[in-house]
Amino acid sequence: MTDQNPVDDVTGALTGRDPSKSVMLIYILYLVGIIVPIVPIIAVVLAYIYRKDCTGWLESHNTYQIRTFWIGLLYGIISVILMFLLIGWLVYIAVVVWLVIRCVKGLQAVSRNEPIADPRTWMV
Repeated sequence: MTDQNPVDDVTGALTGRDPSKSVMLIYILYLVGIIVPIVPIIAVVLAYIYRKDCTGWLESHNTYQIRTFWIGLLYGIISVILMFLLIGWLVYIAVVVWLVIRCVKGLQAVSRNEPIADPRTWMV
């Protein structure tokens, strides 16, 4: 058993010592953003900051994360506009499901040290 401290893991992710931990942190922040809506803004800022540290297979994750924010924001705005027609709630639920699937897919790929197959996709 290793004596790793979770605080050291987050600190390492924030200081850029392990870019894969930074990538995982951003996915987790997106998921937390479902409950606390300001958190995805922090996550996308971190994604832009860590862009230079993401090389190799991590580049696809960085692109995927940044696009997840902007596409999710667009889908979210569309769902808010459609809420006046009462269909927006269904669209909002679809956006949340879309976000969760993208984040879980990304977390699984990072844990296997694999790139995202198509980081520019609008779908999952």
